[in-house]
Amino acid sequence: MTVRGWWLVVMNVLIPGSAQVLAGNRRLGRFGLVFTLVMWVLLLATVIVGLVSRTTLISLATMPIALTVLQVILVAYAVLWIVLTLDTLRLVRIIRVTPQARPLIAAFAVILLFVSAGSAAYGATLAGSQRDLLNSVFNVQAAAEPPVDGRYNILLLGGDAGPDREGMRPDSISVVSIEAATGKATMFGIPRNLENAPLVEGSPLIGTDYAPDGSYDCGSDCQISFLYPRVEAFDEDLYPNAEAEGSLPGIEATKDAVQAVLGITIQYYVLIDMQGFADLIDALGGVDIDVAERLPIGGDEDLNEVEGWIEPGMQHMDGDLALWYARSRHSTSDYDRMERQRQLQEAILAQFDPANVLSKFQGIASAGAQVVKTDIPQSTLPYFVELAMKTKDLPIDSVELTPPLIDPEDPDYTVIHDTVAAALAPSTPAPQ
Repeated sequence: MTVRGWWLVVMNVLIPGSAQVLAGNRRLGRFGLVFTLVMWVLLLATVIVGLVSRTTLISLATMPIALTVLQVILVAYAVLWIVLTLDTLRLVRIIRVTPQARPLIAAFAVILLFVSAGSAAYGATLAGSQRDLLNSVFNVQAAAEPPVDGRYNILLLGGDAGPDREGMRPDSISVVSIEAATGKATMFGIPRNLENAPLVEGSPLIGTDYAPDGSYDCGSDCQISFLYPRVEAFDEDLYPNAEAEGSLPGIEATKDAVQAVLGITIQYYVLIDMQGFADLIDALGGVDIDVAERLPIGGDEDLNEVEGWIEPGMQHMDGDLALWYARSRHSTSDYDRMERQRQLQEAILAQFDPANVLSKFQGIASAGAQVVKTDIPQSTLPYFVELAMKTKDLPIDSVELTPPLIDPEDPDYTVIHDTVAAALAPSTPAPQ
């Protein structure tokens, strides 16, 4: 009976349902065997699809309906495993096993139950978190935009809605341009104090008090970063369709200016809430940053009441420290701060390796849903995930439109357009 007990417990783990077919309720056993066979077939099919067509596998992983089906299957499998394990312990007849083996067999069965059913339940939790993240962040109804001149250009806004501010204004403005054929990315940093910004043709801002002559020009009060809060506060009606398209009037106004500043078409935007930025970094396990110079934490322009210092050298930063690194504005210029924010973005990208994301997925998903807003359609996610995997393996070029190249108070937009065009020259020859 002891040997029989060990065999039944092991068979229940290796081939769920086999113990019941041999020594118990055969109907339950056959149901368990069929369900197990289906799971093995699905697992084998997943591996084959991943080897043959990674894009198809990514498509399924970014499809809410597929994730819901997977979650239901995993929950059902976890419940079935619990039922089969408890029934197997009944079939073992612990009372007829040798006294020394009783606790060992029972403990072994319970441990294997936690490993097997727990793994299925955890997988169901991950599938649910993934589905909720997709539904809360990405646009369900928006149509996909094609690449322009072989590129996808995405506006990145770092929103700073600190306690000392009314509303939110972009603390950092940049554009990442990704070559569709190769995944090669170039980032353009735009000073938030850029003045006299032109506006793209057809912008509803043209002819209004914002731009009576076609460009956003009304002195120092017309820095490009002020467009977002002003339109959000006073002129949302200029962009009546913004929210229906997954955007905001302030974002669309900023996009109109940035497109004209760089001379390119922007298909999508991503807004990152800097207040929630720390949660995402903590969820990733921190970031490694090579600090070039000593930076104050808190304090004023005269460095009074400084709470601490970020010292030079390689540092592993948690969310709060990384946020101070990106925000620290005293003892350095706005342009130094732009460079630090770009450095931080690249450090975060480096943390998105599959093992790290999988092990900390729930925290990342929870933080991502609070931190990120975008109009990238759900339907394009498989393609962009595939493209991002290419981008991650390539160096990211960075172009800062700051002094001495550009004077934000009197920018030469011809120089900016020429600089952008040179930076976006194709990295691969065009097909003949």
